[in-house]
Amino acid sequence: MTTPSKPPVIPAIDADEKALAAPFLKCLIRLIRAQDTYGMWENKSDADLLGDFIVTKEQRREIPIIGDPDADVMWRFNIFYTAVGLSIEARTHLVASPITMISHEGFGRVLLTTGRLVVFSKTVRDVHRFGFATLSKLAEAGTKLVDDAIAAIEAYPEVARA
Repeated sequence: MTTPSKPPVIPAIDADEKALAAPFLKCLIRLIRAQDTYGMWENKSDADLLGDFIVTKEQRREIPIIGDPDADVMWRFNIFYTAVGLSIEARTHLVASPITMISHEGFGRVLLTTGRLVVFSKTVRDVHRFGFATLSKLAEAGTKLVDDAIAAIEAYPEVARA
């Protein structure tokens, strides 16, 4: 008697499912769904909603090095950092406000502050190419930003709460 064999597990799908369980991606998905005022994304899966955040190496090569970010890219960029701020707030109970200053050419700066403490500061360029190679990379990037910000808050709690 033969035992039924299990279907092969595809590593990329398994990694995506694991990434979708990350608290940061859950927060990002909630934010995206909250902005769906007309219900157009109700039937989309979470992975489909995050699909625009994925930019493969091949896609990135096709995008010119210099270019102006369109409204959709700026929306994704801003909602990503908003999700970072909300994730920080969920874990620390401190409001973490993202501040983005981006020129029309896609250059600028991103800050995240809690009280008087800047927990994240980064100069950005080529925002029009904003994206991550996989859902796992998206989850890792967001989680790392949150963890680093929380470490800064724990190092300087008086300043963060001022």
